Amino acid sequence: MIKIIDQIGQNITISKPIRRIISLVPSQTELLIDLGLENFLVGVTKFCVHPEHIKKTVAVVGGTKNIKLEKIKSLNPDIIICNKEENTEEIVKLCNYITTTHVSNIYSLNDLKNLINQYGKIFACDIASRKIINRLNTKIETFKKFISGVPQKKVIYFIWRDPWMVAGNDNFINHLLDLNNFQNIFAHISRYPQINLKEISEQQESPDLILLSSEPYPFRNKHIFEIREHFKNVRVVFVDGEMFSWYGSRVLKAFDYFKELHSRI
Repeated sequence: MIKIIDQIGQNITISKPIRRIISLVPSQTELLIDLGLENFLVGVTKFCVHPEHIKKTVAVVGGTKNIKLEKIKSLNPDIIICNKEENTEEIVKLCNYITTTHVSNIYSLNDLKNLINQYGKIFACDIASRKIINRLNTKIETFKKFISGVPQKKVIYFIWRDPWMVAGNDNFINHLLDLNNFQNIFAHISRYPQINLKEISEQQESPDLILLSSEPYPFRNKHIFEIREHFKNVRVVFVDGEMFSWYGSRVLKAFDYFKELHSRI
């Protein structure tokens, strides 16, 4: 029997081997597969796009905010994987009625390592989890040496349009911005604040760089022109949102991406 406390304080008891997993978190679906658990996955969301084949081989049980409850029940899961930010409190409550539900809550790389360690215990894959943590530690240390020679830049990281929304603090994106020596202009505001471009351009200190994320909003070239109406002399760069916001094993690929990003800016 295994007893742990998940990342929102729920007591989790595992009394038998886990053989049927439903994941409602795209980045953690990828992590579970990289831990060698693909054969135990019976349900994923429509946003679980890594690896590409997973939605063809595993049942799709809705999105991250809208789930197909009866379908989840019919799959008879041993555990459901959720995340505090990706899934709603109501979804977690409904899942807990069905079966054991583990909820992650990731603000930092240390939180991620804690999650991987917990998965190692829950799914009896400690060796695989330690390997990923060791690889992650090596990537972090190598990147810290690289970034120590990179000048700091003030940035705005956009995640949405209509309304315009940016990354503030209290989230994984801000943690990775800080790791990249990017000073987030909105780090004094919690979560994902809505902003008015005109007001912000007049009130805020001008950033060195504006980053347009590829997700959750698919920014395009036309949006650069909208932003430059208010931030005329600021460089605008598209960035891969998965590298800044996916808190699973995709982070292992993020550090090489960050190096390439810095070489471009």
